[in-house]
Amino acid sequence: MTHVHIIGGGLAGLSAAVDVIGRARVSVYEAGPACGGRARSYFDKALGARIDNGNHLLLSANKSTFRYLGLIGAEKTLTGPGAPIFPWFDLKANLGWTLSLSKGRVPFWAFSRRRRVPGMKLSELAMLGRILRAGPDQTVSEFLGDGMLTRRLLEPFAVSALNTPLESASATLLAAIIRETLVLGGSACRPWYPSEGLSESFVDPAVAHLRRLQGEVHCGTRISGLDVQGGRVTGLKNGSDTIAVGPEDKVVFAAPSPVARSLLEAHLPGFSAPDAYESIINVHYRLSAPVKARGMLAKVGFVGLVGGVAEWIYLKNDILSVTVSAANRYTTWDNDELIATIWSEIRQAVGPVLVESLPQAVPPVRLVCEKRATFAATPAQDRLRPQARTRLENLALAGDWTQTGFPSTIEGAIRSGTEAIKVLGL
Repeated sequence: MTHVHIIGGGLAGLSAAVDVIGRARVSVYEAGPACGGRARSYFDKALGARIDNGNHLLLSANKSTFRYLGLIGAEKTLTGPGAPIFPWFDLKANLGWTLSLSKGRVPFWAFSRRRRVPGMKLSELAMLGRILRAGPDQTVSEFLGDGMLTRRLLEPFAVSALNTPLESASATLLAAIIRETLVLGGSACRPWYPSEGLSESFVDPAVAHLRRLQGEVHCGTRISGLDVQGGRVTGLKNGSDTIAVGPEDKVVFAAPSPVARSLLEAHLPGFSAPDAYESIINVHYRLSAPVKARGMLAKVGFVGLVGGVAEWIYLKNDILSVTVSAANRYTTWDNDELIATIWSEIRQAVGPVLVESLPQAVPPVRLVCEKRATFAATPAQDRLRPQARTRLENLALAGDWTQTGFPSTIEGAIRSGTEAIKVLGL
């Protein structure tokens, strides 16, 4: 039986393993103590709670993600309102509203003052069509106007999707997201997120599934080099040991982009991969009791913010968890300043709709900064992304940094794992 060696236990590597486990022997080699990469959960001793290292909002359009969850039996671990509704709050205007998209492709929502973005004009929708026709060197900011649809929806949507300042972000990567979500209507835009944690939804069930089917998952196993002979990978270096790769065996390289650059350049002439990155900051505030909300926030469980530092607030039992995308712009801020500023935004945006008042003083908190959360989604970096197929006959690449046509997202990572298995002919 073919043995598939998968280097990297993030979602790309796990996706590849889950896809092929019924047709081949599978071994996953993860350098860290646990699988999941940048989409995992862990117990924070200082906070005294289990938290995610990041917050991820999925949409019903993410078909590869839902297929993956179905294969590992975890599709019921997500929660969401079951409808394409998104609460928002404009901090500068002190105004809250709910965007309620139409189910089909025709944007009937835009004609209803109760469902659309406050202050938007119908003519602003033409921006979406222009973005869909963007050229490969154009940036998002070239297409945005100065109206409320831009400020209160397209800008925060684009920053979250691309994790890159819009002055330098690729318009074609944004177009790829819009084409599979807003263009398809509300049925493709129903929001979902893990009801418990990222590991409980995406990682732990996958590892359990692989092991049930006799797959091997080796954590704490760092692949430090490749042996290459005759146009194929023949061995994987693990310290002073070598893992043999047989004549019929395949290799999926699903480690992060910096690791790929260090290990693959010597074996793949002309190899390139993204080398500029954007960070994401997540701040977790732990309260003394579970958070209870009223109205739309109680139904949805999250709210998007406009006009401040924080972008998304999630209600997770006794934790209020906040995401800040494209966070390189805050590198000069002191952590205490960021934490205090975001807490004031939380109190303004969600405080009035909670059953219990939020304390004025900052509660116990943990700030997590993923410095290399994603590659910078610029036209120049997008051109550096390699295809899954390589010049080595038994080696394929996977990862959200490969050329998936998507920015760096869970959906892109999972698609890349499936594509790697496909190009290997398995």
